[in-house]
Amino acid sequence: MRLLRSLLLPTGLVMTLGRAVPAPAQAADPVQLSITLREHRFEPTELRLPARTPAMLTIHNEDAGAEEFESKALRVEKVIPGRGQGVVRLPPLAPGRYPFVGEYHESTAKGVLIVEGGP
Repeated sequence: MRLLRSLLLPTGLVMTLGRAVPAPAQAADPVQLSITLREHRFEPTELRLPARTPAMLTIHNEDAGAEEFESKALRVEKVIPGRGQGVVRLPPLAPGRYPFVGEYHESTAKGVLIVEGGP
């Protein structure tokens, strides 16, 4: 019986310890954002995102010519082909306003990402 207890006790302990270890934390799924470029203007001109949440921004370019999505605040530059689309991955961001432009038509292609919430 002692032999049986000595074999079961370590096994039970390992199983208990195995259950006590938490599973690794899963990264938050990115929020899906979308914006359209039409006649050298972004629609909508404002996007909103919860603070400290990763995001995937899909940019649809309905114009015939290419456009460069640029944001110095977000440190992003991405050429979007005419009649095409592109995706920009955004890391979790602190609250604030992050302006962006279509660099080839900066006077009309303007917008802002507003990150809300949190301290």
